[in-house]
Amino acid sequence: MPELPEVETVRTGLVPAMEGVVIARADVNREGLRWPFPDRMADRLTGARVTALRRRSKYILADLDSGETLLIHLGMSGRMTVSGDPLGIFAHEHPMPEKHDHVVFHMENGARVTFNDPRRFGAMDLLPTATAETHKLLASIGPEPLGNSFHEAHLVAALKGRNMPIKSALLDQKIVAGLGNIYVCEALYRAGINPTRKAGSLSLRRIESLVPIIRTVLTEAIAAGGSSLKDFRQASGELGYFQHSFDVYGRENEPCRNETCGKQIRRIVQSGRSSFYCPACQR
Repeated sequence: MPELPEVETVRTGLVPAMEGVVIARADVNREGLRWPFPDRMADRLTGARVTALRRRSKYILADLDSGETLLIHLGMSGRMTVSGDPLGIFAHEHPMPEKHDHVVFHMENGARVTFNDPRRFGAMDLLPTATAETHKLLASIGPEPLGNSFHEAHLVAALKGRNMPIKSALLDQKIVAGLGNIYVCEALYRAGINPTRKAGSLSLRRIESLVPIIRTVLTEAIAAGGSSLKDFRQASGELGYFQHSFDVYGRENEPCRNETCGKQIRRIVQSGRSSFYCPACQR
């Protein structure tokens, strides 16, 4: 599932084609994805201007001048790709429609934005912009890791007394927004913290060290266009490249990148998810 860097990469790629532009026509080709689409979604989107494209955790939020916000979740295999942009940023001609093109936005500037999702775990909803942050999917999400609300004092307080593994704690969207399996594994390696360590047992210094490390990992991943492992593509259709920089994720039995270590990367399963770590460098 796309994590924060992938969703942010898609959002950034959509901005030139959608932000400030009227949706001339919206085609909705099925009744829903993970859950049903809202009533009359095509009619409510058609003619609306996208005033802002923003991100909250792993959701893209398109604010409309109609007073509604389109919430988008890419799910496991969802892609939003742009074609026919007259600004010349996207050189792709409009492709022939595909089987899993579930929602298509025909923008007034000539761009076409297509939401394609073969596995149909993605989602869209329309919510009042004024109360969007209180929506059930957004209300309990923690601070953005690249924002000012995510700081050392917050993380120390959030982890105090926690008996769960630090890996599980960082995946908790109520503690920090947008982190997923890939980037938690990578951050814990850089911090030298074993993913099985109890969150509440970590020293103040080690918890505080996680904040800048998480920020750096995410920033580097965004700069690389995210990570493409299976389905992820940028809005331009290109792959992300951060997977070539992984220190541990997906590198089971490969040597640790610390040249003085000599150990191999291990994989364990925590709460049904693979955790990759170095048994020597992470304590």
